[in-house]
Amino acid sequence: MFLKFNKKIKTVFIDSHSKLNFELDAKEKVNVILSPSLYWVQKISLPIKYARDAIKLLPSLFEDILPSGSYSYRAYKEGEHFFIFAYEDKMILDVLSSKGINAASISNVYFAQSELKSLESAKTINEKESIYVKDDLVILVPHTWVQSSGSLDVKDLPLSKQRVSLQQFGHIVDNKSLYKIGAIVAVIALLLLSEYIITAQKVDEVTTLKEKVFDKYKLKSTMFQNEALFKKYNLVHKKQMKLREYMAAILALKLRSGEKLTMLSLKSGVLVAEFSGISKGKDAPIKSRLKTLGMSFKSSFKSETFHLEMRL
Repeated sequence: MFLKFNKKIKTVFIDSHSKLNFELDAKEKVNVILSPSLYWVQKISLPIKYARDAIKLLPSLFEDILPSGSYSYRAYKEGEHFFIFAYEDKMILDVLSSKGINAASISNVYFAQSELKSLESAKTINEKESIYVKDDLVILVPHTWVQSSGSLDVKDLPLSKQRVSLQQFGHIVDNKSLYKIGAIVAVIALLLLSEYIITAQKVDEVTTLKEKVFDKYKLKSTMFQNEALFKKYNLVHKKQMKLREYMAAILALKLRSGEKLTMLSLKSGVLVAEFSGISKGKDAPIKSRLKTLGMSFKSSFKSETFHLEMRL
């Protein structure tokens, strides 16, 4: 009786710009981790629950950033966000073949995003670039941007369940593909229609609330008129507050025996106060008090009357 032990499958990291090549035995298989140079990735939030539902939306989410080509798509969810991918099967297979790995030698394929997301420091992967984790995304950066802590070693790296399927033949547009495109368009149209309906309802609510406020406070029909009215009454309010402040200050003045406030009036925006019993040279305490309060004024003597003017 013979016992058969499973041979451990080697894991390799493949980057399109790396000069590293592999010489595999005829029956040897490898697990392949793809460099970010071999796919496009985004971290996004979507109003859906499952990754299988996100797949239908991916072509439209990538269409503005992908160069011309035939792409496959993949998505998985982590926490509240989706990681979505676009990749060219043929291009990846060609790169693998150039490195000495044919389709028959591949056990499983993975993205660097899912396998190296816990990388704690930058690692060198070719002559010019390092791999690095920023904002939860595994990216490539020039060596000059980061301080690398050695080369990347994936030999003993535990692998996730996020395997990638590579198609060996080009994408063919058939009725099934057209149905899928139609389904994507229908989903997007439904989302846009839902957003339009919700927005229209919000606009109606705001309009109704605006009409109630305008009616309650007897406001003008346009915001332009109301803003002009606000500026007018705000200016009146400021003048009234300033008038109250100046009158309070004058009425609170401590006058000496024989000194008396004989007049306090408002004329054309100027508060006028007159005092009797105050001779020249005896007006210093009043002036000092008003200056202490930060009030601007003009003073004079007319027929033995101390005269003050304070413009509002």
